[in-house]
Amino acid sequence: MVSRLSALLFLFLALRLAAAGQAAIRAGDSGDMGENAAGAPRVTQHQVLPILLRRCTVCHGSHRQEGGLDLRAKAAMLRGGKLGPVIVPGKPEESLIIEKLRSGQMPPRDRLVEASVKPIEPAEIELIARWIAAGAPEVVLEPDVATATPDPLVTDKEREFWAFRPPLPAAVPSARDAGRARNPIDAFILEKLEQVGLSLSPEADRSTLMRRAYFDLTGLPPEPAEVQAFLANRDPDAYENMIDRLLSSPRLGERWGRYWLDLAGYADSEGKREQDLPRPHAWRYRDYVIQSLNADKPYDRFLLEQVAGDELADYESAPEIHQETYDNLVATGFLRMAPDATWANITGYVPDRLEVIADEIDVLGSAVLGLTLKCARCHDHKFDPLPQRDYYRLADIFKGAYDEYDWLKPDVRPGLGPVSQDALGGRHLPYVTTAERRAWEARDAKVRQELDALKAMKPADKKESEEIEGRMRALEAQRLPEPRIQALWDRGEPSPTYIYRRGDPLSPGLLVGPGVPAVLTDGKTPFAVKPPWPGAKKTGRRLALARWLTRPEHPLTARVAVNRLWRHHFGTGIVKTLDNFGKAGAPPTHPELLDWLAREFVSQGWSLKAMHRLMMTSSTYRQSSAVTADGEKLDPDNALYSRRPLARLDAEALYDSLLLIAGRLDENRFGRADPVQVRPDGLVTPAGTARGWRRLIYVQQSRKQIPTHLETFDFPPMNPNCVERRDSTVVPQALHLMNNGMVYSLAEQFAARVSRAVGTDPAKRLEMVYWIALSRPPSAEEERLGMEALDHLADRWNEHFAAAGKPDHDAAGLSALAAFCHAIMNSAGFLYVD
Repeated sequence: MVSRLSALLFLFLALRLAAAGQAAIRAGDSGDMGENAAGAPRVTQHQVLPILLRRCTVCHGSHRQEGGLDLRAKAAMLRGGKLGPVIVPGKPEESLIIEKLRSGQMPPRDRLVEASVKPIEPAEIELIARWIAAGAPEVVLEPDVATATPDPLVTDKEREFWAFRPPLPAAVPSARDAGRARNPIDAFILEKLEQVGLSLSPEADRSTLMRRAYFDLTGLPPEPAEVQAFLANRDPDAYENMIDRLLSSPRLGERWGRYWLDLAGYADSEGKREQDLPRPHAWRYRDYVIQSLNADKPYDRFLLEQVAGDELADYESAPEIHQETYDNLVATGFLRMAPDATWANITGYVPDRLEVIADEIDVLGSAVLGLTLKCARCHDHKFDPLPQRDYYRLADIFKGAYDEYDWLKPDVRPGLGPVSQDALGGRHLPYVTTAERRAWEARDAKVRQELDALKAMKPADKKESEEIEGRMRALEAQRLPEPRIQALWDRGEPSPTYIYRRGDPLSPGLLVGPGVPAVLTDGKTPFAVKPPWPGAKKTGRRLALARWLTRPEHPLTARVAVNRLWRHHFGTGIVKTLDNFGKAGAPPTHPELLDWLAREFVSQGWSLKAMHRLMMTSSTYRQSSAVTADGEKLDPDNALYSRRPLARLDAEALYDSLLLIAGRLDENRFGRADPVQVRPDGLVTPAGTARGWRRLIYVQQSRKQIPTHLETFDFPPMNPNCVERRDSTVVPQALHLMNNGMVYSLAEQFAARVSRAVGTDPAKRLEMVYWIALSRPPSAEEERLGMEALDHLADRWNEHFAAAGKPDHDAAGLSALAAFCHAIMNSAGFLYVD
């Protein structure tokens, strides 16, 4: 009994102490300065301002001041608007703002949905009245930011975790099987293998290596002539020369650009609502990514432009917009890709806006930092030393562009929803290159001139009138919309940032300023922010973030990037959890190799192509995929990279390859996305061109009309992005390739291509099918079975044509070849890369 009473007493005291501590935190968080003479908690502007931001500043804020009134500061309230001052300190009953709020005139109830503002609560009105009654006191409360004083929330011990320290120099080990080590990568891999009694697998044959390299770098198979030339090339550097040639191919950016677009969460529509509002200018970001990767833009510059491109140059005052300025602005589309329903008033309230901001922070965290930042939105991170304070410091960095109380809505056009209430109108900038704008203006002026001439004509009769109307419609169809850029830009004067307790904007706490996760710093260095250029109307916060991210000694940026490259080349990352380098993530299998790669990446000028070349010329990359008994026993999961894993073609590589082998790949690049067609049977198919179809990266990717092929082969929903696609093997995939009409049509065109190349000889046809589809000749057994299949199929087709009264031996042979081509398209040899 005594022990039970003691336990209850201890629990009671603990709860009392916890309540007292929380009360103290609340008082400190909100800037409370104690109690007044009557014993009631004193109210300051830090309790009142969040209310006004939530309820009023959409119409009385920085970009919109109806009645000439700004409610963001006490001085502005005293100055007032057209009706004079709205507060009389010490006299709430005489204050216009209290009168309007209590009467329900403000915010006007009939316009609440229009402005995406919820009704003000009586308790909020009374809090404002208390503040005025107390004389509208203001207290100076400095935002919580990093200073020269050691951080109180993150310790140096917590910074000792491997991922939170800068990459360390790593000595390249000496392998016993030194002859297999072509470069340092092999030495690190061999060191681990030899510790368990293994070595690298034998090198794959040359045709296998070529097919592997082509798919890895371009997402397409080599042409037969290329394979045969490579096999005949006895130059000892032939393989390395092939890698260099592929790195220079324009197809590289299309392949590796898709991986980055997944990280960004790229989509051609906003998502979330049933209307799925289009993003008509998103394609410019897709083109920017492809072109940047083809040009081997240094990764640090690539990030700098995407995080803060609008703060790199004064584009608003520039007499001309050159390519670099244009690229800088287009790059910021990286932070405009999250699903966003805030264009509609009913889904554009503060919580909806905060979801968009949280998604963009999640994109940055998962794609660039390898951290689960979103876990610190409502409370301190449960596993990593990421206080909730650091999440809101990071949110404050984005506040100049993403301000939940000064929201810039997505573009809305007639017929798709209510008109945007933002005075600046949409998220698009007009700063395309001067050359593009002049070309558009000249074209548009010519069309308008022709239209005016047609309008001025006086038709002699009804027939001529109809002809004129038809010509006018044709001219109108030729008019292109004004070229614009989907971008993120700093608008200056952001609202203050308070920590939201439990993530609730109705419960603001500590005032914070801009900052980065303290665990990734020494904890005693301020986050330096300055305007990007003299007189700039921008905060410079994202530019400071971008420069911090791209410091050579940053603990995570280079590690995360090379780990992702490694995963795409070797099947799994050195850190298997690509988006989580924290304590709950997987530890690195080869930590010294990861650090060596990260430092090498930086020393090579952040060149992605240099890292591709380094990885792909290693013996580790060139291994066979054959599984030995020792390998299966000692490295069952291939965690030590004792062999090459088989890889199935992803959705894009499969689709693009089907087009290529059929001779129907249209390699026109860039520009607006090709539309999709929603068929009556429910299939969603890309629209073709005169030459065939373009690569899948150029096909429209609306969130609710995903091409059926993509959906079947594991294309991810971008909510908000995808760091690593799942790889399923399910029945609908086989059924799609067997029964889809487009796939069979491509098989027929594949057969026609083969016939044009080698004529009607069945043996030559069979061999050419293998060279085109599988990059090798058939084996003796495959040749025997293939010839039997072609003979059998030809006999059946001859019977079919004869029964129809139209015997045609050549047509029967071509139909048999098409069926055989279709079977090869469904084969494991085509679907998998060895």
